Amino acid sequence: MSGIYDKLNDKQKQAVFTTEGPVLLLAGAGSGKTGVLMHRIAYLIEEKHIDPYNIMAITFTNKAAKEMKERIGKLIGEEGNFVWVMTFHSSCVRFLRRFIDRIGFDNSFTIYDSDDQRTLMKKIFKEYDINSKVYKERAVLNEISNCKNELMSPSEYMKSAIDSYEKGLARLYELYQSALKKNNALDFDDLICRSVELFEKCPEVLDYYQNRFRYIMVDEYQDTNTAQFRLIYLLAQKYKNICVVGDDDQSIYKFRGANIENILSFEERLENVNLIKLEQNYRSTENILDAANAVIKNNRGRKDKRLWTEGESGDNIELRQFQTANEEADNIIKDIKNRARQNFRDFAVLYRTNAQSRLLEERCVTLGVPYQLIGGVNFYQRKEIKDVLAYLKTIANGNDDIALLRIINVPKRGIGATTIAKVVDYANANDISLYDAMSISENAGVGKASEKIKNFIDMIEYFREKIDKKANISSIIDELLDKTGYIESLYDEGEIEGESRKENIEELINKSTEYEDGELSLFLEEVSLVADIDRMDENADRITLMTLHGAKGLEFDTVYLAGMEEGLFPSAMSANSKEDLEEERRLAYVGITRAKKNLILTSAKQRMINGETRYSLMSRFVNEIPKELLNKHVLDTEKRYTERSSSFGEGLPWETKTPINNNNFEKTLSFGKQFKVEKAKSLDYNIGDTVKHIKFGTGKVLEIVDGEKDFEVKVNFDKFGIKKMYAGFAKLVKI
Repeated sequence: MSGIYDKLNDKQKQAVFTTEGPVLLLAGAGSGKTGVLMHRIAYLIEEKHIDPYNIMAITFTNKAAKEMKERIGKLIGEEGNFVWVMTFHSSCVRFLRRFIDRIGFDNSFTIYDSDDQRTLMKKIFKEYDINSKVYKERAVLNEISNCKNELMSPSEYMKSAIDSYEKGLARLYELYQSALKKNNALDFDDLICRSVELFEKCPEVLDYYQNRFRYIMVDEYQDTNTAQFRLIYLLAQKYKNICVVGDDDQSIYKFRGANIENILSFEERLENVNLIKLEQNYRSTENILDAANAVIKNNRGRKDKRLWTEGESGDNIELRQFQTANEEADNIIKDIKNRARQNFRDFAVLYRTNAQSRLLEERCVTLGVPYQLIGGVNFYQRKEIKDVLAYLKTIANGNDDIALLRIINVPKRGIGATTIAKVVDYANANDISLYDAMSISENAGVGKASEKIKNFIDMIEYFREKIDKKANISSIIDELLDKTGYIESLYDEGEIEGESRKENIEELINKSTEYEDGELSLFLEEVSLVADIDRMDENADRITLMTLHGAKGLEFDTVYLAGMEEGLFPSAMSANSKEDLEEERRLAYVGITRAKKNLILTSAKQRMINGETRYSLMSRFVNEIPKELLNKHVLDTEKRYTERSSSFGEGLPWETKTPINNNNFEKTLSFGKQFKVEKAKSLDYNIGDTVKHIKFGTGKVLEIVDGEKDFEVKVNFDKFGIKKMYAGFAKLVKI
């Protein structure tokens, strides 16, 4: 047997060599799961003589798929190129591009991103005169996404609707799906759902892919939703050689539809499952792992496992409590500047909410500390990029009304809103696409504007012919910008702004050169599927600021977990739900295990939230860490800073105080009063009643859940949309 397996530990070898039948590989943080997957693929090809063409490896991000592909190539050479290594969504695009015509779509469908979805929903709201005080576009789209994650159709949702509000949601879901179909478009959730539909309705297509993929591996399995589970289950049903790799303790994407039960119940759903646990950690010190284990063991809904290492114990975890959030941010960035010297890339500040980044960014700028903010505006969401992509989408797919509406008068070409409305009405009346209606616009009663529309259509057709003749995409974009005068229009906003936007477009052109001539659809697919985390530049010498959700899969020498306070982390909304609280604890576990050498936990006694000063207790997750693992410090703002030495170096602005008893954090606030809300025996309002909130105004009660500590109330406010809140805090008054 090849020596490439010699460096694996015993459990890793077991995972690599167990190839037949279903395998559940519980891979703890930092346990080398990616290496195990790569060696498993190599073993199948080299030792089991499985054709690479018959092996499928699925992951969640393009970045992970690219890394996997590269590592397979290093292990086994060119044969690795024939292994199917893709994300869920990219895989489904491949399935559907080939066979979606079997379920009533054209194979040249467009993929709608979140902005396209909102534009489409706005169009539906306007066309059907939807009351925007009752239904909010974003809330409706979120509910539709939830339905698709659970493979629930509009008709099924309608059957389950319990009131007129939900029936209205079901109707909007139905209208939204009809509009997508008319535009020959799919949103991201559809990529999975339509693939499942394809396999269930076309057994010959399913049989083709089952024979193609005789060995299937799924990475980050704890993040799968119901639709993704169904997709994988169908593919693996024939040969049953499926290996799912994940960690239930790192399941943190419930808000995206992830279903932790997929991994917890895997052994019950499939027969004769081999369970293998990877618990040896190669990333963090022993003290960091002991802290992580101590926190996560408080969760009930998990598989039993414990991370351990043969490495050193390392330094204790630093716990720092500040008077204000401003002081917290100031100290974190000063501390990094003092310790980083030139290696800023080794430091990360992680936080629960995006709003926490502002203070940290300001301190980075003031103190001259280079940083990268992960989770900001995506490159592909910038206006100029969206405009150019809309042109390319229109060239690729004339049925895409959303793309066409975005650029029909950008830059301005004399086709105004009145003209567009007439053409839209004509398209709706004749049940044709907007592009087709524009092609015969003289019939739509648009008068002199007909010539301008014709010139636009002629230009699109001109570029379509160039694509058909395999013209390269970069030259198409260059000529498109020239013919439309788009670059000149950018400078209408000012020279600096115009130059910046022009540079962004130039970067898009650079990206397009990676594609062969005429591969416009492939180019559009990839830019639609790019994940936010894929944009991180790991080689940049900058500290990283990011949310805990964005940090999963990453590691840094030194990690700061900021805002370790009750109400912030765990969030106030999770306090009354066992499931939500356990997910918050898993998020803490993820944050702790991002640190390799040093972990610093910080909190503030008071913090500005929504313009109000909030006073907070220390997070319960801090209290769950054994006191012998912590070095505790409280900032005394009434006295001058004094220097102290520590394992982190000298000159840190701390005054050493008497160690804080963990229990004291639970009993008192900084201003001496405990903030406690008693649960009422009953509420004086019911579902369907109109209530008033001191901040959000009036709204209708949609749902009341009797929780363990308080009633959870869902209200659709006239001006602010749907909010979830606890009765004791909300103090709602029936009108």
